[in-house]
Amino acid sequence: MTYKIGVDGGGTKTECVLVDAAGVIVARHLAPGCNPNIVGPEQARLILTDALGALTSALGAQLSTLSSSPIVATQLFMSGLPGFWSEVAASLKDFGHVTAALDSLPILELATHGAPGLVIHAGTGSFVAARAPDGTIHYAGGTGWRFGDPGSGYELGRRAISRALLELQGWLPASRLGPTVRDHTQLGDAADARAITRFYYSHVEPNRIIAALAPAVLRLAAEGDHTAHQVLIESAGELLDLATRVATKLFPDTPLHTIPTGLSGALLIHSAVAAALAPRTRLPLTPITASPIEGVRRLLLRS
Repeated sequence: MTYKIGVDGGGTKTECVLVDAAGVIVARHLAPGCNPNIVGPEQARLILTDALGALTSALGAQLSTLSSSPIVATQLFMSGLPGFWSEVAASLKDFGHVTAALDSLPILELATHGAPGLVIHAGTGSFVAARAPDGTIHYAGGTGWRFGDPGSGYELGRRAISRALLELQGWLPASRLGPTVRDHTQLGDAADARAITRFYYSHVEPNRIIAALAPAVLRLAAEGDHTAHQVLIESAGELLDLATRVATKLFPDTPLHTIPTGLSGALLIHSAVAAALAPRTRLPLTPITASPIEGVRRLLLRS
């Protein structure tokens, strides 16, 4: 029996699967995020190697009786620093033929099933990935939290805080965002805009703490809060505009409404967001509910 390993390594978590020749998942392992831009290169390498070791422990007895590893291939789909992950892939032994690629590919696979098309993703970060008619893969956005990542958890939190601070200063009508942001800081009901600003600027992990506000904004929008809903649409709308530019350039002779386009990530598949984005584009937006690791499994099966 031979096996393959697939890894989805992101900023929030590192998920690994071990599959047999038929694509059936034999073992899984979940580890912390391993994006080297967030945890540093050495920690990222350690998280991955520890995760691979834990995953293959399921084959421990079999490995001890064989002269060579039954693992024929390992595919890494990783966020951050592609060159770093290529070096890591080349250094791994006893994992078959090891390759490294962007973490956008499994999500693109879920959206297009190997055919030309797009996927628009918004999670911890955001990006647009596309497979052109000639089969080439393209990537747009994904420049990281410092430079915007429209539609991402960080960008949603940033917009909510910006709006809430102006509300607390008295320059915009009060909404539920002000109390929500204040509660998020745990500074107490008397915290003013300056205290909240200092909290976020002085935090040791500003990207993580700001992105952690996103679920609360989604909840407010689901409960019918107009301001939270508007923040959602403004953030996701920028990402949709980027996707439209990508589609127009890569598919110049194809009507937009015929290009398969997946929506991925909690923000974009939120019913209120998906419904609000649909009238703004001719792209046929289809929410993706399967997890990225399922895209990894499908890519392993096709390789």
